[in-house]
This record gives sequence, C-alpha cells and structure tokens, in this order.
Amino acid sequence: MGNSDIRRMDREIRATEKKLEAVRRGESWPMNGSERRAMARALAGGSYRAARGRSTGRAEEQIDSLGSAAETRLNAELTALYSERQRLITEAARDKAQKKSSGWF
Repeated sequence: MGNSDIRRMDREIRATEKKLEAVRRGESWPMNGSERRAMARALAGGSYRAARGRSTGRAEEQIDSLGSAAETRLNAELTALYSERQRLITEAARDKAQKKSSGWF
C-alpha cells in the first residue's frame, strides 16, 4: 500500500465526479446498461404518446426518476471511494510510523 494506490484511487474519484456531473447535466453516457435500457424505453414510450397527441407526463417522470437513481448510485460510489481513499491514507501513515519506530536509531 503506497502512494500509487492513493493516486489510483484519486483517478477513480475524479472519473466518478465527472460521471456525476454528466448525469446532473442530463447526459446518459455514465449510466449503466439497465439504466440506459430503461431510459430508452421511457423515451420511446413518451415519443409514441407525443406522436399520438397524448400526455407524456408518465414518461417524463420515469426519465426524471432514472436520472435521480443514477445520481444516487454515483453518489454512493463516490462516498465508497472517499472512504477507501481515507483507509489507504491511514494505512500508509501507520506503515510509515511503524518503519520509523523500528529504525536502527
């Protein structure tokens, strides 16, 4: 466990933050497969109803709820990554202190 693991965790955190911002902007690329399929179903259903001149309220609600679910998932991932990063930092500090205390002088 060292700085390389912490740097790797920092890269993952930055990538997840970029995904979260993209979801907040309404982009669909950070969504996983099931979320994308559900989004496509909602879009198809809403466009079908709009073409028929009917209300698209339910499809819009589905799209909004899918976006918020993806945002919640990414927030949970980000929280887990931050706690793992903190664990790595604590472990590295403990190892460093152990090496210093067991030194020759």
